[in-house]
Amino acid sequence: MRVKVLSRNPYDYVRETKLDLQRVPRNYDPALHPFEVAREYTRALNATKLERVFAKPFLSSLDGHRDGVNCMAKHPKSLSTVLSGACDGEVKIWNLTKRQCIRTIQAHEGFVRGMCARFCGTSFFTVGDDKTVKQWKMESPEYGEEEEPIHTILGKTVYTGIDHHWKEPVFATCGHQVDIWDEQRTSPKCSLTWGFDSISSVKFNPIETYLLGSCASDRNIVLYDMRKSTPLKKVILNMRTNTLCWNPMEAFIFTAANEDYNLYTFDMRFLESPVMVHMDHVSAVLDVDYSPTGKEFVSASFDKSIRIFPVDKGHSREVYHTKRMQHVITVKWTSDNKYILCGSDEMNIRLWKANASEKLGVLAPREKAAMNYNQKLKEKFQFHPQIRRIAQHRHLPKSIYCQIKEQRIMREARRRKELNRRKHSKPGSMPFVPERKKHIVAVVK
Repeated sequence: MRVKVLSRNPYDYVRETKLDLQRVPRNYDPALHPFEVAREYTRALNATKLERVFAKPFLSSLDGHRDGVNCMAKHPKSLSTVLSGACDGEVKIWNLTKRQCIRTIQAHEGFVRGMCARFCGTSFFTVGDDKTVKQWKMESPEYGEEEEPIHTILGKTVYTGIDHHWKEPVFATCGHQVDIWDEQRTSPKCSLTWGFDSISSVKFNPIETYLLGSCASDRNIVLYDMRKSTPLKKVILNMRTNTLCWNPMEAFIFTAANEDYNLYTFDMRFLESPVMVHMDHVSAVLDVDYSPTGKEFVSASFDKSIRIFPVDKGHSREVYHTKRMQHVITVKWTSDNKYILCGSDEMNIRLWKANASEKLGVLAPREKAAMNYNQKLKEKFQFHPQIRRIAQHRHLPKSIYCQIKEQRIMREARRRKELNRRKHSKPGSMPFVPERKKHIVAVVK
């Protein structure tokens, strides 16, 4: 005789210990849950509101410099070490875990114009207004030992920027021209120039390490190939580019910070038009740095704020500012993708969270699961008007708010004028110029 009986696995409903939560069996059949979407929408709305409530990005301020912070560099091997150079020639090495300065060097007379760490992390290079390039040990000197550079190179002109090769003992400086140096020599291996103007920034590509790009004050962005010892091509924009940064995940993509308040993401193979124009700042953009994932970058501006842009979006997802922060000159995204550092005019380095509402510290498994669930809900309902409005709202300083308003009026006036001209002109005499091509003057190969 066959008897049918119910068979249950005790692991599905019995607690392992008294402290565990009771396990509740659930049937996920959608027919049994007619109000599931409405319930999820309410949860997404609450999660979005809580995200704005807990958005407290500012962590701490590293003060100790006696003049404006002009440049910063990350340590290639240590997450907690960062270097900063000031306008009085002073270089400081910071420990981010303790949030204090561990070493101070009087490196140059005048501004420290640029600095970079060697790829192995044993030493770093600085350039200044005193026409010198200096190499320093990363470790502090022994007791009784003097604080002196390992090497000093005397140049003929002022160097305005420096960057180190990602794999070889080679570095590049810029000023009157781009010079490629071997660490063992006191004269450059080769000098690259195209035009006769001062070059403000030079950066090596982190993937295709023989490529480098530079920004000149005659509005050019020039790309060089180290193997050929000649410039590859250049793009001329409407206004001057202050600096550029290569995407660490996509070899051909770089983003340029421009004086016309915008940032331009280019594909170096097609310089005729940028991949994306990022417009939100209301003053000149002075610095830009990519996140290690290559999906976002942070920009520093003269308008006393920093903004985080997704690579594929034209507008920023986040804006950070404080009452005391003045013109932000330099910005860096830490290598663990969690923090942002910015150095400004009023002698402070500020540490921010990359994700404003992220909870720091160890998360319990249930907490982590709840956060992931809320994140998925926010993504699912992100285009609903109420959720979108709450997620995008940001409090801005009055100066920035008024300038945004003013620029919106000016943009609308320009658009209206163009429409009127087109309306009263011969058909086809005024072609439509897309926003991406408006800012490019020419591409020279």
